[in-house]
Amino acid sequence: MELSDRQEEIIEIVKENGPITGENIAERLHLTRATLRPDLAILTMAGFLEARPRVGYFYTGKTGSELLTEKIKKFKVHEYQSIPIVIKESVSVYDAISTMFLEDVGTLFVVDESSNLIGVVSRKDLLRASIGQKDLNLIPIHIIMTRMPNITVCRKDDLLIDVAKTLIDKQIDGLPVVKDTDIGLEVIGRITKTTITKAFVELVLDKHL
Repeated sequence: MELSDRQEEIIEIVKENGPITGENIAERLHLTRATLRPDLAILTMAGFLEARPRVGYFYTGKTGSELLTEKIKKFKVHEYQSIPIVIKESVSVYDAISTMFLEDVGTLFVVDESSNLIGVVSRKDLLRASIGQKDLNLIPIHIIMTRMPNITVCRKDDLLIDVAKTLIDKQIDGLPVVKDTDIGLEVIGRITKTTITKAFVELVLDKHL
C-alpha cells in the first residue's frame, strides 16, 4: 500500500521511540489525538505497527513487500471462488461449445446424474474435437473429456496462492472447487486465472485488508 507523508512520519517516530502512546505521537506531530486516529488505525491494520493496550505502539519491522506477501498467503479459495459452470455427461460436443460461448468460460465441469464431478472439458478439448468433424451433435462430451482421477481439484479452505501455483505448474486455466460427499465430489465453485488476477488487484488497491 502507498503511505501518505504523515503515515511515513508516524512510522519513523514509532521506529525510533517505540513503545510510544498515541498521545505522544500526536504531540510530536502537533496534532490532536482524534486527527491522528485514522492514520494509526490504517498502519495497525496494514501491519506496519502493533498496538498493545496500556503500553503503546510498536514498529513491527516489516517492509511493505513483506506485509503484502503475508496477506497473499492468508487468502482462502472460498473468499474468491465463483459459480461453476457444469454440464451433464450426456450432452453433445456442440451443446458444450454453445454453453462455453454463452457463459464465457474457458472450462466446463462434467457431472453425472448425482451431480458428482466425473470430467473436465477445456477450450482446447472442444477445438480439437471440432476439427474435421461433420456433426458435433453426434459426439457425446464424455468421449473427449478428461476423466477422474486425472483431474486436479481444490477445496474451499485451500490457500489461494497454492491454487495459483497449481494453475501455473499444470498450465491450466481453472480448477473446480469440490466438496467431499459419501458418493463422490460435488462441484461447489471454480477458481480461474482471472480469479487470481482479481485477488491480486484487490490486494494492491487495499480492498482486502
